[in-house]
Amino acid sequence: MSNPPADETPIQKALRLKKAAQAAQQRPGAKLPNERAAAHASSSKSKPWMKRG
Repeated sequence: MSNPPADETPIQKALRLKKAAQAAQQRPGAKLPNERAAAHASSSKSKPWMKRG
């Protein structure tokens, strides 16, 4: 982790720490939101009673 700049504000520090935490939390192979949407769309095709009309 790099050293923060000397004139970093508390908000900038919080944002930097948040981004670092999010980057560490992401796992390789985790599903992206559009992959979840595609999976939902494909499973809904087998449920004709769920259609709007």
